[in-house]
Amino acid sequence: MRTEILQAQLPAAIEKALKILQSGGLVAFPTDTVYGVGALAFDNAAIESIYPAKERPIEKAIPILIGDMDSLDLVTDHIPDMARIFAARFWPGPLTCILSKKQTLPPAVSATPTVAVRIPDHPDALTLLHTAGPMAVTSANISGKPSPSTAQEVYEQLGGRIPLILDGGKTFGGIPSTLVDCTGEKPVILREGPIKLDELLAAL
Repeated sequence: MRTEILQAQLPAAIEKALKILQSGGLVAFPTDTVYGVGALAFDNAAIESIYPAKERPIEKAIPILIGDMDSLDLVTDHIPDMARIFAARFWPGPLTCILSKKQTLPPAVSATPTVAVRIPDHPDALTLLHTAGPMAVTSANISGKPSPSTAQEVYEQLGGRIPLILDGGKTFGGIPSTLVDCTGEKPVILREGPIKLDELLAAL
């Protein structure tokens, strides 16, 4: 497979990305943390293809990225008050919330009753998400290797494995988002990231 790198700001690049996604392909693109690789959130076969491309263990769930709060209802049946507060305070941004999974999401997203969701704070990511809709996205690296912060770093790991990389320059964050479980009475951080527990508690 030939991997093409296109400047993310070009309208033609977004059009090509959409065409690839709608045909079941994968696209890598910048977020506010690291570069991600993803498929349309409701395309089970496309999401399944992320696992061999990344050499990712099949039991690991894949987060959903959305472009706005209106899209949240497409991926979860229940938005707890805690999650609404966090979304208002930290989205768009490097916070991923674990919520109950909508049954219409395909099994390849998660084998559990929950799903991880966030809105990234990156103009190129938001343009793509507003165009394509919710996407199942994980870091654009070979599992166990460093998460990429440039398109070239994505190419060095996934070149020949995916058809398109959208180049939006070096990403702002460089580390994955904070992962917080919002399904209980209190927030539980499952992965440390840019947003700390005391910041979450202060928002409540």
